[in-house]
Amino acid sequence: MKVEVPEYEVVDRVQLPSKATAVIVIDMQNDFVNSKGKLFVPTAPKTIDPIKRLLSRARSKNVRIFYTQDTHYEGDPEYEIWGEHVKYGTWGWEIVDELKPQPNDVVIQKTRYDGFYGTPLDDLLRIYNIKNLVIVGTVANICVLHTAASAALRWYKVIIPIDGISALTEFDLHATLRQVNWLYKGIVVRSVDGIEFI
Repeated sequence: MKVEVPEYEVVDRVQLPSKATAVIVIDMQNDFVNSKGKLFVPTAPKTIDPIKRLLSRARSKNVRIFYTQDTHYEGDPEYEIWGEHVKYGTWGWEIVDELKPQPNDVVIQKTRYDGFYGTPLDDLLRIYNIKNLVIVGTVANICVLHTAASAALRWYKVIIPIDGISALTEFDLHATLRQVNWLYKGIVVRSVDGIEFI
């Protein structure tokens, strides 16, 4: 079966108010991003440099930065789906060295795909009066999409740069972007370089 992804809108530039915007880096951990990881996503390493550029500009404008860190423990039911991965305290669980969180960043440990599920993420975003979420990371149609969906259902505006996310297949990548743009009324930006914090 061959399926085409319906068209979706892509913009070249977007301006976002720094005080009302946060960047969320999804699961950029060794098991997903490093070729020696247990669930390596081959396109994930290509997103490291774009994400670094985005974070550098965000920090220069005092934009709040959050990381999600997929976290599992002994006997986790998710191992039956994916095998053992990102087990708490292991090398694979750690965020990749190139994107290590800075002291003012917030790391949210999550046990499911959705960064909001069972975590303080929503509460913290509301404390800081955040309205817009720039979401980057991996895996596009799993943890990125579930977090973006959960954000949109809470009325946050979701912005996703194409070169800031990775997926296991091209279909998964574009299906994610189409869903975010069409169903959640989010903004898909061609590149992280088109996101301006003002």
